[in-house]
Amino acid sequence: MAIEQVKEYFRQWGMEKRIQEFTVSSATVELAAQALGCEAERIAKTLSFQVLDSVVLIVAAGDARIDNKKFKAQFQTKAKMPEPSDVEKLVGHAVGGVCPFAVRKGVKVYLDTSLKRFSTVFPACGSSNSAIELTIQELEHYSQSLGWVDVCKGWLPDGHTTVQ
Repeated sequence: MAIEQVKEYFRQWGMEKRIQEFTVSSATVELAAQALGCEAERIAKTLSFQVLDSVVLIVAAGDARIDNKKFKAQFQTKAKMPEPSDVEKLVGHAVGGVCPFAVRKGVKVYLDTSLKRFSTVFPACGSSNSAIELTIQELEHYSQSLGWVDVCKGWLPDGHTTVQ
């Protein structure tokens, strides 16, 4: 089970006990926010995309949406999500529990700037009823991301389209 792989992944840092498991689903941003009792935008959702021959994960704030123009400028291709039935095979986690931890070899992880406005966020942990609260610095470290990207829209105040 993917959550066991994530627990094992965090065990190397003694962090596995910080993983929260719920008796209710946290498979969507709204459900995760309800389970955690936090604002939906603080849910760090992990979106999977096929970029050429590799899989790219974008971890973004719960209120952010992929901006196709920004995505294409960043990755030189259209934002194309894999079929839901293929996600577990490609990433190592099923839809509803996709996270940037303990992913398959070759999966590239990026963090979207929409997350930088928070001190802590809540990514999933490999199952549709789990999460962990991490600081942004911890998320950077434990996700082993390749860096920050600006590929989302819908989260900036007052109609801004770029990060200040």
